[in-house]
Amino acid sequence: MRLILAPMEGVMDFDMRDLLTAVNSFDLCVTEFIRVSETLLPRPVFRRMCPELLNGGKTSNGTPVRIQLLGCAPELMALNAQRAVELGSPGIDINFGCPSPKVNQKKGGAILLLEPDLVYDIVKSVREAVPEEYPVTAKIRLGYFDKSQYLENAHAVQDAGASELAVHARTRDEGYKPPAHWEYIGRIREALNIPVIANGDIWNHHDAEKCMSVSGCSDLMVGRASLITPDITGMIRERREAMPWASVVELMIQLGERDLANGKWKYHPSRLKQWLNYLRKAYPEAQDLFTRIRSLKSADEIVPVIIAEHKVAA
Repeated sequence: MRLILAPMEGVMDFDMRDLLTAVNSFDLCVTEFIRVSETLLPRPVFRRMCPELLNGGKTSNGTPVRIQLLGCAPELMALNAQRAVELGSPGIDINFGCPSPKVNQKKGGAILLLEPDLVYDIVKSVREAVPEEYPVTAKIRLGYFDKSQYLENAHAVQDAGASELAVHARTRDEGYKPPAHWEYIGRIREALNIPVIANGDIWNHHDAEKCMSVSGCSDLMVGRASLITPDITGMIRERREAMPWASVVELMIQLGERDLANGKWKYHPSRLKQWLNYLRKAYPEAQDLFTRIRSLKSADEIVPVIIAEHKVAA
């Protein structure tokens, strides 16, 4: 079984990837998408979105990090993929799954699933631009409005030369509403010859086993679950209970230290509240902590509350 940390726009940045890979056994991470629109992006853009490029394309604990690109122009996607690999990305992932209305309105992400021929052209152009030894992968949903083109899009990705395909088991219009339709992933896996990675509603070991049974996939991708229970790989691989609340609070303190060091201090309150909004789905203490800091505006106000919480929890 491979476990892959999913890209999550606005959440899974360098610091969060580094924190989570340090307490997990992920086989691979994928970056937040880098938008490709009108030009070959400058090298600093890639290094800002993926500082791991300066560490051999790996997090500090050695987990490989693959750059994800989002765009609709095959030639520009190819040029930027080539640059990302030259800078040290151990492969390229292509985003055909983002459900954001703003992204879709600019012809990026899941909207491209309405045009399987364009999906094919983008993947083919990227594959031809990237040396054969580097994987070119893609992530899709089951469709945009409905599931009528799910196999056509999956075949487009494979036929264009992709190394593997990750599938989120919902359409764009379904968003994140349960259930995840793992059975459709199974149909895709049966129809393709490349590895298929299942994604969607894998919260624990039980879900992982059920997803693998229904889909037939041995490789899984998790995103939101890693924010709700930060040691998700141990829960899946070893059937462990979620880490103690005190350990979670320690991770929050580490995030604050990183935000201070990396020039994100003014954004720390919103980042921490966003994370607590996930954590409270698994930890009752997170709901109480969220309530106590909800009205606080600055990191200087919030951090002492988190430190005090850690002393109590420990």
